[in-house]
Amino acid sequence: MPTPHFPSPAVRKVLRKLGANIHEARVRRKLPMSVVAERAATSRPTLSRLEKGDPSVSIGIYAAVLQALGLLDDLPRLADPALDSVGQQLVSAGLPKRARITGQKHGDGNA
Repeated sequence: MPTPHFPSPAVRKVLRKLGANIHEARVRRKLPMSVVAERAATSRPTLSRLEKGDPSVSIGIYAAVLQALGLLDDLPRLADPALDSVGQQLVSAGLPKRARITGQKHGDGNA
């Protein structure tokens, strides 16, 4: 039996915000829960839990609901390395200060 996962308060807060954003997107599109749930191949109770920020809802269901709302294209940006400023700073900090060309013999230039 898997160990239960209890997310931190920060994670729960973000999931509640994401769920609220999805709820608002659904309402703005005037789509009832039943229609979005059907398009996402999930149940209405699962969609309700997602909109409340329940951490037990899988990422696959989130992706399916975002697709049903036409918002799936935004999902890949969440961990895009091009937008990861901390990761970029760490890589830059690890770069050598000087670049050296190896494998060439010093001499008179004759090959």
